[in-house]
Amino acid sequence: MTIFCHCRSKKMTSDVIASTSTASTSRRTTKSDQSNRNSSTFISTDSNSYNKDSWKSSVSSQTSLSSLRDSLPENPHVYDFKEIFTATNRFLSAKHSSSSSSAAWRCTIRGDDVIVFQRKLRRPINESELRERLLVICKSHHSSLIKLRGASMSGCYIYLVYDFVKGVSLADGLKNPRNPNFTVISDWMSRIKIAADLAHGLDYIHNSTGFEKKFVHNHIKTTSIIVTNSSIMNAKICHFGTAELCGESDSITEQDSSGLKVKFTKFEGTRGYMSPEFQSTGIPTQKSDVYAFGVVILEILSGEEPLKYRKENGNYVRISLIETAREAEDGGGVRRWMDKKLKDSFPVEVVEKLVKLGMECVEEDPNKRPDMSVVAGRVSKLYLESKYWMEQMRPLPADFTVSMAPR
Repeated sequence: MTIFCHCRSKKMTSDVIASTSTASTSRRTTKSDQSNRNSSTFISTDSNSYNKDSWKSSVSSQTSLSSLRDSLPENPHVYDFKEIFTATNRFLSAKHSSSSSSAAWRCTIRGDDVIVFQRKLRRPINESELRERLLVICKSHHSSLIKLRGASMSGCYIYLVYDFVKGVSLADGLKNPRNPNFTVISDWMSRIKIAADLAHGLDYIHNSTGFEKKFVHNHIKTTSIIVTNSSIMNAKICHFGTAELCGESDSITEQDSSGLKVKFTKFEGTRGYMSPEFQSTGIPTQKSDVYAFGVVILEILSGEEPLKYRKENGNYVRISLIETAREAEDGGGVRRWMDKKLKDSFPVEVVEKLVKLGMECVEEDPNKRPDMSVVAGRVSKLYLESKYWMEQMRPLPADFTVSMAPR
């Protein structure tokens, strides 16, 4: 579209140009002044928050931390431990019912409602490493990820500060712990929308061109996914950056008894979500993320946990969700296998395709599992097919009548 601007005289044109130039200069000056005021305020606040009597820290350490904060962009923050300590009321505030096995507190920091997660460092990390990792992780801008604001370190622990998002974990949404026969995610469109959100969020983590390296999440499970409280349920992945900042994705080099140097990563994971190769090596990869995602898809469809035990003849029998899904797929019983709380209201063909995709994600051979970019594309297509099914299922208008009289 071309826009034509007509001026009545050369003098008017000159006045307009001069006025525009003056306004532009004024805006630049105002922006610069505002930036200086913001910088001044930040330094002043940080200075006031430091209490020498209560917190015994060396001058060199404080100077280093201050210079580290100054080198970071506006988004990521390296918080003073005192700021975390005060915000959580010396960690005496009621712990948040979090989606993590680690301690978590909901609090307010710098006027923002946040969640502080305490995680143990797998290995020591210095300020330079923390800065570099935060700079990369805090670049993430995706609607399916909960934003990391920054971090603080104290001893062998790191405190990760994430935005607080109101909602429930996907695990509780699928099966209310107080009423297992009730679910807030009771319709098919909500479930396929959640699946699509998760697929695109994990695809972003694995394949975003905005990141300089390949990331692994390492905590994909229904308890690490928040379903927001809104008319249109959205799913958000928690703990992005945890594996990177805590050193979970790093190989550690140590000497064995014979003096040989061996690289390894200590085993850490959640039963039911760990791929076979992750169980044997303890090393998380993008393919182990895909495996965990496949398990989550099967949970969304069935409403069941990955692993459970049933007592039969005095013995406990292990029931695997993957095994029951495989039996349903092979025997043509997917419809009977689906979550009864959906009340048989779902597009069967779409469900069968999604079960097939989930089973591909949990293949024992990691090389046979699809890349998340492929998975995201296929889930998006199934979402569109579900929307078409939903439109066909809309009730007829109240004034619609059918005449059976002969013509």
